[in-house]
Amino acid sequence: MINLNDLTASQLHRVIAIKEQIEKLQGELASLAGDIGERPVPFKARRRRMSAAARARIAAGARARWARVKGRKAAAFKPAKKGKRRLSAAGRAAIIAATKARWARVRGTPVTPQAAKKADRRSSPAVRAKLAAAARARWAAARAAGKTSL
Repeated sequence: MINLNDLTASQLHRVIAIKEQIEKLQGELASLAGDIGERPVPFKARRRRMSAAARARIAAGARARWARVKGRKAAAFKPAKKGKRRLSAAGRAAIIAATKARWARVRGTPVTPQAAKKADRRSSPAVRAKLAAAARARWAAARAAGKTSL
C-alpha cells in the first residue's frame, strides 16, 4: 500500500490522474457491457398469509382501542361459528358398506352381516364366576399358610 505522506506533490497529482482514468474506463466498460457489473441481489421477502378470522380479530382489537381513546364502548367481537359437519345415517351406512366390501375383497371372504359384526370378547357371567371362585380358593390357601401375598 502506498503511504500518501511519503509522496511528493507531483506524485500525488499523478496518482489522482491515474485514479480518474480508472474511473472513466470503468464507466465506459459499464456502458458497453450494459451495466452487468456485480450488484447485490435484492432480498425478496415471502408474503405471509393471514386467515380471515385473524384479520377480523385484529380489526376488532383496533376498533376497541379507538373506542377507548374516544371514550366510547366498543362492540364485542364475535367470530362467526362454522357449523360442525355431520354425516347423515345413509351416508355413514354407505361408507361402512363400501369399507366392508373392500376388506372382503382383500381377504377373499364373502360379505355377510355376521362376518362384519365385531366379535364379542367379553367373558360370560359363568366364566367370571368360575374365575372369582378360583381366586377366592387361592387366597384362602395363602391365608391358611400365613402369607400376606401370593
